[in-house]
Amino acid sequence: MAPNERAQKNHEQLFPNHISTVALTDPELIEIFDNFAFDEVLRDSKLTITTRLILQLAAIIASQAVREYKAMMGAALNVGVTPVEVKEVLYQAVPYLGIAKTYDFIQATNDVLTERGITLPLPGQSTTTPETRMEKGLAAQKQIIGEDVVERLYASSPQDQMHIQRLLSAHCFGDHYTRTGLDIAMRELVTLSFLAALGGCESQVKGHIMANLHVGNDRAILIDVVTQLLPFIGYPRTLNVLRAISEATA
Repeated sequence: MAPNERAQKNHEQLFPNHISTVALTDPELIEIFDNFAFDEVLRDSKLTITTRLILQLAAIIASQAVREYKAMMGAALNVGVTPVEVKEVLYQAVPYLGIAKTYDFIQATNDVLTERGITLPLPGQSTTTPETRMEKGLAAQKQIIGEDVVERLYASSPQDQMHIQRLLSAHCFGDHYTRTGLDIAMRELVTLSFLAALGGCESQVKGHIMANLHVGNDRAILIDVVTQLLPFIGYPRTLNVLRAISEATA
């Protein structure tokens, strides 16, 4: 048994001349999975291969699958995802997943890049300073989720939680969303991919679906993205995000 011709071709594009040890020990599973992930879910996708791999890397980080991440990161580099783009996905994971869930992936990323002869550190992508991060972060936050929404968040926050709103603006948006390497629309798709893979973040999923719509990622794009994450995050989380997309775009 073997994956079908189209699945084999798509798999070979990502992993040239690679024979999986799992294909030898569990050929039935690999046939089912490869036909699904490398053929069936790709048939109607309009995403570029680099966009697909960037978002799958985000979901794999959130899923805490280091070995799968290293394999897929290698595939991403094979098809044109840049080291800077890989690092930017990783850096953006910190405010959404926390450093505890991200730390092992920093070393895994550095290992893969070093093995490929890429000199570290990579060129810096920061555009803010300690003096400007709050101002620029607040501007980015308003651009992404809407000025009225941001004003409501600040106005409705209890005084003893107001520092969290300021931290969100300065750190999450000021330190991260203002970086170069990925544009705002891609960063919002990355964030949605983190949240989709995490599960249990329904309120945040809904908020970032609205943010995606606000920056130009329409319903068709969002459904396409979630479809490409399905093989890596499973049906329950996928269906939860699809329900939120339908509610947001009703």
